[in-house]
Amino acid sequence: MTFTRTKLTLPDNQNKLLLHSCCAPCSGEVMEALIFSEIDFSIFFYNPNIHPLKEYELRKEENIRFAQKHNIPFIDADYDKDNWFERAKGMEDEPERGIRCTMCFDMRFERSALYAFEHGFNVFSSSLGISRWKDMNQINDSGIRAASKYPDLTYWTYNWRKDNGSKRMIEISKKEEFYQQEYCGCAYSLRDTNKWRKSQDRSVIKLGVKYYKSEDEVI
Repeated sequence: MTFTRTKLTLPDNQNKLLLHSCCAPCSGEVMEALIFSEIDFSIFFYNPNIHPLKEYELRKEENIRFAQKHNIPFIDADYDKDNWFERAKGMEDEPERGIRCTMCFDMRFERSALYAFEHGFNVFSSSLGISRWKDMNQINDSGIRAASKYPDLTYWTYNWRKDNGSKRMIEISKKEEFYQQEYCGCAYSLRDTNKWRKSQDRSVIKLGVKYYKSEDEVI
């Protein structure tokens, strides 16, 4: 199938975007679309939920590698994991897409919105919504809440999955041979994923081992 692109435009006739990125696989297609659309953007990497530190560094370095390849500014925010764990208290056993995830999105987008406001970005968005494992409405609600705290700041709710965006995300990941994370990111996601794997007689996750392969078939 031939992949065709539509040129995108930012809301409110703006021309500068701060893109919160969770990882290289999710942001690869988003970045490619923005570059094609000639939109001026910077990557904002703020993901204190990612655990442990080894996994955090792997995801961040892959994202930096792809950004540098395309000469995209990369803003490396703090890894304040202690703050994240403090906010997550009492939510340790919540399911994926539950209130713990809402807290997590809120935390990351609050920092993204603050940076956008302080550095002249009137629009910000996130690559999180391209993943089929995420609730797009939950993500957009968090983004809109964060933007509402600042005058003239908009959260762009564009659906990155449409027009085969999710398929293109996998194609780019295989072409670039990105590190392939096997759980959402937080300690509780890792715990629950390994628990499920054990119930299916599968081996637990080994960090830093699995990568997308360019020769693999795209499904």
